[in-house]
Amino acid sequence: MQSLPLAICSINDDESDADSELTRQRILSAKQQLGNKVMILGHHYQRDSIVEHADETGDSFLLARKAADSKAEYIVFCGVHFMAESADILTSNKQKVVMPNVRAGCSMADMADLPDVEACWNELLNECQLDDPATRENPDSPAGKGEAFLVPVTYMNSSADLKAFVGYHGGVVCTSSNAAGVLEWALERAGENGKVLFFPDQHLGRNTALAMGYQEEDMAVWNPMAQPDWNDLNTSKFVLWHGYCSVHQRFTVEQIDNLRKENPDALVIAHPECERAVVDAADASGSTEMIRRFVADAPSGAVIGVGTEIHLVKRLDAQYPDKTVVCLDPGVCPCSTMYMIHPAFLADVLESLVAGEVINQITVPEQITDDAILALNRMLSITN
Repeated sequence: MQSLPLAICSINDDESDADSELTRQRILSAKQQLGNKVMILGHHYQRDSIVEHADETGDSFLLARKAADSKAEYIVFCGVHFMAESADILTSNKQKVVMPNVRAGCSMADMADLPDVEACWNELLNECQLDDPATRENPDSPAGKGEAFLVPVTYMNSSADLKAFVGYHGGVVCTSSNAAGVLEWALERAGENGKVLFFPDQHLGRNTALAMGYQEEDMAVWNPMAQPDWNDLNTSKFVLWHGYCSVHQRFTVEQIDNLRKENPDALVIAHPECERAVVDAADASGSTEMIRRFVADAPSGAVIGVGTEIHLVKRLDAQYPDKTVVCLDPGVCPCSTMYMIHPAFLADVLESLVAGEVINQITVPEQITDDAILALNRMLSITN
């Protein structure tokens, strides 16, 4: 597994005002020359100097679907690597997906790689005496009486080859907003004595299962760096991968308590990638889209503490001047890998497209694409 990046506790761009304006003009000029041939996508966690140039903003799956619906020849994805992969999976062969900086990965996604997941999968099948849904005539059918399957579920925040893995093995992808429905689907296909393997984020899996009425004892954590605890694993219904988001891991109950001491009527919403105690202490939890709706629906004058990435929080605070929207973390740390998408890199990739050169293209192999689409289509059949 790859090591985690260190958090960056600054949200200022690295250029001087003059350099920033020069970069901005480069982007505007290149974008104008490219016209309808290009579509720029900006994730909610991007800095304002990126978002201002985005044709669409949103979370990762929404943006990938926007790319698929677009007729643009070039999709410039201002996000992290797995997001650009998802866009390439969903777009046509006539479209090219590129990133301003291909080094922008995701620490959570990197915590689960294909070799480790395959090793975990094989051990669970053997030690827990479970069957692979891929061996069934119809992997999408609910389990029959006496059948016990291991059904894989991967969070959208994962690599393309892991999405393909779950697609091939009769599993499904989920987002933070549809995880409960997806887990219900997976449990039906696992059977009464089967299990669901959920990766890479243990906190989303745990918080979702608890909200569905399951207990802590129904869950076991798989740590690829440690010896398995087969007592817990054999009695569990959910096997949660030992992964987490380095940003959402920073939020604490103490931060919520401090906010409420200063503002007794404060409202608090946390992303479900936060630890259980933080989600339990908050008034609500949900995806970035739900967080945006929560703030929009809050009454005028409200103080709202948000447990998610600082760029989105500051943008919401500016968008609703009649409300005070603050980040729970006083350290104000943005996602370090999202922060690698600098405006200068965006200018470079756009100018290369103007010159007829495609750089930083993200290409997912055909077989991985086909299997990943199976998993994504299963998700869409559940949630649409």
